[in-house]
Amino acid sequence: MVPGNFFFTKGVGVHKEYLTSFEMALRSAGIERFNLVTVSSICPPGCKKVNREEGLTLLKPGEIVYCVMARNATNEPNRLEAASVGMAIPADPNQYGYISEHHPFGETDKKAGEYAEDLAATMLATTLNIEFDANKDWDEREQIYKLSGKIVRTTNTTQSAEGNKDGLWTTVIAVVVFVPPTAN
Repeated sequence: MVPGNFFFTKGVGVHKEYLTSFEMALRSAGIERFNLVTVSSICPPGCKKVNREEGLTLLKPGEIVYCVMARNATNEPNRLEAASVGMAIPADPNQYGYISEHHPFGETDKKAGEYAEDLAATMLATTLNIEFDANKDWDEREQIYKLSGKIVRTTNTTQSAEGNKDGLWTTVIAVVVFVPPTAN
């Protein structure tokens, strides 16, 4: 099965039980009703982005759904956590893209999102033989990637939260959900 579409989603869940906090994060993201199978980091050639609402209408409850998921959880009060997925899409529509997962503590949405985006772009850049200095910061490398004409777009979706003040489990997720081309 090669997906025809994908969408981004994210969520937060809080509960006294670790597993239930994850379930609540899935509900927050709107994907709790599917049998999720996590896969690695490839966005197939020609796979089109749809919005979350449209993507959800193309899937049925109980369906086996492939996704790339970043997930983080804490029961430490006030601890900042994040989950982020980054994506890099090549200019050549026949070339596959990359998706990365990042799940840090102590990083803001912006920092975690840029890092995940950088990871995906760097993986794609090495596949496309784009020369760059890995010691340069993300802003400089992003310009090199885009000026090469080989990478058309990078993006991310990120969810952060502070651990519940009463020590309940707080789970964050960021997900790329794949939709089969024949889904209806």
